[in-house]
Amino acid sequence: MTSSWTNAVADDNASGPVIRRRPLRDSGEMDITPMIDITFLLLIFFLVASTTASQTGVELPKARYGKGVDSGNSTIITVAARRGPGPARVYLGDGTSGTPLADDPDLQHQQIAEAVREGFRQGKANVLVKAERSVAHHDVATVSTAAAEVEGIKLHLAVLEKE
Repeated sequence: MTSSWTNAVADDNASGPVIRRRPLRDSGEMDITPMIDITFLLLIFFLVASTTASQTGVELPKARYGKGVDSGNSTIITVAARRGPGPARVYLGDGTSGTPLADDPDLQHQQIAEAVREGFRQGKANVLVKAERSVAHHDVATVSTAAAEVEGIKLHLAVLEKE
């Protein structure tokens, strides 16, 4: 008997109402949220993983305007590049005509300071240091330091470029 009863329960389940499922319809819209998430993750990854090219040189634009300095009211010192080894040549005056100052740094320092003092006594409150483009900054700084020993002067720097 038990076996016939189990068969009857099984028959009832098999012949029960059939539930039809609705077919799945494609809505036609795509959810792009995961794609946006991946895009932002890739963007963050590349920002963090990339290196900047900070070692490259920066090309600065050429200066077109500058403050003019009256040459009649200035002590002019010209710094010219040497065509061989050694420090730059320093001339007291406008241009490279004449004899350059000695290569000895201490003697050169004294000669520049004395020339600036003499110019200041004559009413020349400006000191104009003209340097060729290829002169090292160290050489210009040495001349500027010697000229700046005299108090009350205004120091101006200029770069000589060949056209």
